[in-house]
Amino acid sequence: MIKFQNVTKIYQENIIVLQDVSFEIKEGEFVSIVGKSGAGKTTLIRMILGLEFPTYGEVFFDGESVSKANSKILQKIRRKIGSVYQDYRLLPAKTVYENVAYIMEVEGKENEEIEVEVPRVLEIIGLGDKMNNFPRELSGGEQQRLSIARALSGKTVVLSTHNREIVNKLGKRVITIENGIIIRDEEKGRFII
Repeated sequence: MIKFQNVTKIYQENIIVLQDVSFEIKEGEFVSIVGKSGAGKTTLIRMILGLEFPTYGEVFFDGESVSKANSKILQKIRRKIGSVYQDYRLLPAKTVYENVAYIMEVEGKENEEIEVEVPRVLEIIGLGDKMNNFPRELSGGEQQRLSIARALSGKTVVLSTHNREIVNKLGKRVITIENGIIIRDEEKGRFII
């Protein structure tokens, strides 16, 4: 679904942010991108979403070059990738359960699937006991986990975070970036920097 092929990103004054980065992410996969501040994580995410383009190399989405995609195709890309925002964009008048269920309803999921999937996702993310709480009743870390749970609703998810606990608890694929280079890519990875 997403493929980085020998991607290098250089900003003015010869600042190399990503250097010869290659990897693939399959449809429906959950991948955490980790690394210290300035490692290149944000630039990588912006390239996936077509907000920035490589200086060298190519980024592909479903076989099409993102840098050559028109705005209609870029919108399609952004809809298929679950995003977790810094401000979390939670719905304050809805409970934890309703926040996740709402996203699944918008995606056209059936009620039966929602009733099974929402508790499962909340359990994975460590919020199973907070289903009836409202976002304002959660800590900052719990709000971030709720935002992740919303992104998990059947989409491909690329998470960039500094939260070691969440990454390790998920037990999903982890790509570690250091100085613009992928130093680790593990299927059931851990947050190791």
